[in-house]
Amino acid sequence: MIPNSLVEKAEEYVDSGVYFTDLSAMVAYPTESSRPEGHVAIKAYLDEVLVPALTELGCSVTEYANPDSSGGPFLVGTRVESPELPTVLCYGHADVVDGQAGRWSEGRDPWTLTAEGDRWYGRGSADNKGQHLANIAALRLLLAEQGSLGFNLTFLFETGEEVGSPGLAEFAAAHRAELRADVLIASDGPRLDATTPTLFLGSRGGVGIMLDVDLRPDAYHSGNWGGVIRNPATTLAGAIASLVDGHGRIQVPALLPSELPAPVREALTDVVVAGSPGDPAPDKGWGDTTLTAAERLYGWNTLEVLSLGAADIDRPVNAIPGRARAVLQLRYVAGTDVSRAREIVAEHLSDHGYPMVDVTVLGSFAASRTALDDPWLRWAKGALEQVTDKPVAVLPNIGGSLPNHVFTDILGLPTLWLPHSYPGCLQHAPDEHMLSSIAREGVVLAATLFHALGHPSADRPLPARAGLDQPVPADHSA
Repeated sequence: MIPNSLVEKAEEYVDSGVYFTDLSAMVAYPTESSRPEGHVAIKAYLDEVLVPALTELGCSVTEYANPDSSGGPFLVGTRVESPELPTVLCYGHADVVDGQAGRWSEGRDPWTLTAEGDRWYGRGSADNKGQHLANIAALRLLLAEQGSLGFNLTFLFETGEEVGSPGLAEFAAAHRAELRADVLIASDGPRLDATTPTLFLGSRGGVGIMLDVDLRPDAYHSGNWGGVIRNPATTLAGAIASLVDGHGRIQVPALLPSELPAPVREALTDVVVAGSPGDPAPDKGWGDTTLTAAERLYGWNTLEVLSLGAADIDRPVNAIPGRARAVLQLRYVAGTDVSRAREIVAEHLSDHGYPMVDVTVLGSFAASRTALDDPWLRWAKGALEQVTDKPVAVLPNIGGSLPNHVFTDILGLPTLWLPHSYPGCLQHAPDEHMLSSIAREGVVLAATLFHALGHPSADRPLPARAGLDQPVPADHSA
């Protein structure tokens, strides 16, 4: 059981304003991985923030070049207390999405952390600087409390998660011995809702698909040619409807999982979607109504239209456009084979009378999850429930995506994600924010988990030296 003194110090770290001050300094670095100038800020963030933080934890720190020239560097911090102790791998990402300056409410600056009530506004406050700060702070408090961690620590930071984690899989495979561990404990993504402590075990994957109906270079008068020449916008609408109907139901069986596994269904039995104030209400009748909202979000596949256009919708003219395009995204759960996604979509469209629609896969990221019966999950849930008076939600995976497959499929680790954010945090949008209430609880929960890891118990799995003598598993990414 975590000592009361450690809980009190974790809460004081937030209540005293130190967490806010530390996070303010982190948010001030515009580490936008999608912009060339952001890479200068990323380098400074590594050197001036993360290296000192890891060094303070007693880690030896090494920066590595990315094997993919399109990606930024990796930072690895390692603290070894004893070869006989369990080893935890922690993960975070230093980069953020575009700051979108000028689009934030009330004239807020994305690079200045601003407190308004329970909300701390700033780019990266929730994704991911505020989250890896909570874990670093918990480790720091634990070390100060007892003089040692009681386990070995490896911390991996990447700098390109927001642009698809280029080079991460290759780096993990090449540095597998250095990254070996017994379990991954990391924080990213949202918890179930703002008030529910959550553990999730993986993430859905995604495949971007462009549909392009490029029929002719010119637009032709709709009165003179309507009914005679094919309209690409009408064709595109029909093609999309053959893939996913107007009620969000996928019409292509090959794009669906073969089943909803019983353990997943059981885990989602009491999960309620959209439980925070301000969340949009799930639409009745949308998606596969044979499934609950939680099953649709966390256990099933969806095909969403992300963008759709032809001609100029704001200034339409009486002409049949020559071209129409749409970008769709298949969000899919572990167990779905997406290796032939382009061929499956193209064949389906051709069979339904739309061979003129060109299909291109724009990119993909893999789905993965740790098994729901993994002993590390039972241990973690039990440890957290000793310090919180609320039930701990367990999700097979989040609805969004993370590079979880790198840890499960390449490093062979069980993965435990303890998120310190919530679905309404507006990550990737103007007004991104962290809730101070979640930050306060998050540091306590992280400290609890790390404290339990360093104190042997009957239900804590024994160190397995994961990955030491195993061949590198195949990368199952799409």
